[in-house]
Amino acid sequence: MSLENVRLSQPAKDRLVWLKRTTGIAQWNVLCRWALALSLKDPSTPLVKEIVTDSNVEMSWKTFTGQHGDVYLALLKQRCVADGEEPTDENVAKTLTVHLHRGIGYLGGHKEMATIEGLVGSVVAP
Repeated sequence: MSLENVRLSQPAKDRLVWLKRTTGIAQWNVLCRWALALSLKDPSTPLVKEIVTDSNVEMSWKTFTGQHGDVYLALLKQRCVADGEEPTDENVAKTLTVHLHRGIGYLGGHKEMATIEGLVGSVVAP
């Protein structure tokens, strides 16, 4: 597992297809960034530890993070430490996968997040 490529499971892809349609946000990477931020905001540990990344949705780390790769990497390493994990490359990649998928679940599971206003409110609200 590495950070070079970010892959999604088929259920995550299906949820993102719905989100793209309902929010009007056309890029996978933009929705995935929102999902990651939403999951990292939640202090609880994701319940699912193993995720099968079996869909055809794959993007490079650079595409996923854009110009803010260092920020996302720092957030993931900080989360590893907060969860009692050593911030190794493997642990950081695993943290990305589980938080990305949990966040996609959060986005697809709440009607208010079907709009851009709802997405913004979910991440920036206290």
